[in-house]
Amino acid sequence: MKKRRLSLSTLTALTIVAMLLLSITIIYAGISWYSDRIESDLLAKLPSKLSQAYRDISAGRTPDQNDLMQFVAQLPAFNDEGNTRLYASLIGFSLTAAVLCGLIGYWLARRISRPLEILTLATDDLRRGDFSVRIPAMGKGASEIATLTDTFNALAADLDNMERRLRFNTMAVAHELRTPLTVLQGTIQGMLDGVFPLEDSRLRLLLSQAEGLARLVEDLRMLSLATAQQLVTERSRTDLAQHAEKLIDSARPLIAAAGMTVETDFNPARTKADFLRLRQAMLALVENCCRYAASGGVIRCETGHLGDHEVFVRISDRGPGLPDDVFHRSPFGMFITGDPSRSRATGGTGLGLSVVEAIARAHDGRLQLDQRDGGGASITIVLPGDTDLTPARRC
Repeated sequence: MKKRRLSLSTLTALTIVAMLLLSITIIYAGISWYSDRIESDLLAKLPSKLSQAYRDISAGRTPDQNDLMQFVAQLPAFNDEGNTRLYASLIGFSLTAAVLCGLIGYWLARRISRPLEILTLATDDLRRGDFSVRIPAMGKGASEIATLTDTFNALAADLDNMERRLRFNTMAVAHELRTPLTVLQGTIQGMLDGVFPLEDSRLRLLLSQAEGLARLVEDLRMLSLATAQQLVTERSRTDLAQHAEKLIDSARPLIAAAGMTVETDFNPARTKADFLRLRQAMLALVENCCRYAASGGVIRCETGHLGDHEVFVRISDRGPGLPDDVFHRSPFGMFITGDPSRSRATGGTGLGLSVVEAIARAHDGRLQLDQRDGGGASITIVLPGDTDLTPARRC
């Protein structure tokens, strides 16, 4: 069970109350003790008969009349000296209480402010670029301090992951750009040196490499929009089945050119989404099948419900399946590159699945990658269903 912490305002109020009570206790106890001592000292200065008269009066007995008269005569001086010493002791014990409470308050303030000092040092390390810095859990302290510590650690972890993603993505971009740039540079240099003749086939090769770079730049732009949470800005109610059916109809020439046939199973799958982005994602999956799974000869598209709260669109094939590195990709990267040799051989950028995953996540959904029994791959875009509508058939 998580230990409940008091708020900073509560701790401050309790500290003030405790200091006030301690001050009153010190002053009261000191005055009570010292007043008895003052009384004893003053009585010691009086003649024994007058001291006895005072004790008789205090005990409720009637003293000797002569002794009483003499004591009454000495009473003003007796009271003046006693009051003077009592006031002096009051000032002395008040100062003692103030000093003692001040020391205790300073110690308590240090206990409360120590986490803030640690946080200040950690923040300075974070400002200098050390994103691995973390603040250890505080065993005691105010709830605001604990919350601030948790928030700082979460922020540092996010920045650390962001830096790792940046390094990984930079390497991924450099990896994807290296081959087309090398081909372009080598071919153009060869033409300038007279090694390669200026032929249409070589110009078409250069054009294909330039087109590949353009696709890569567009995919990177899409991923940057996803990182900035600007990939999906408007959503409307839509049915995945209708859009999937239209997409498959428009892509039939592409599918036929790859030598594949189409199987469909469209069930109502209503959601709130940007249908243009979803069409882009579904088209990317169909193109992946045509590029990588044409040997399987068939592409299957399905839509439907997963449980009561999710809908899906699934593209499946009977090709060689997904490479193993897709399932063991770095948790810091936004790229799902798969086998780079396949993407280069078939004209892809290697970022197609990354774009699809970014679109799914922008819709608060997810991308599921599976190997099919009997061979082939199955890629599913899962999105939240439209909660205002009753689910239709479930799969």
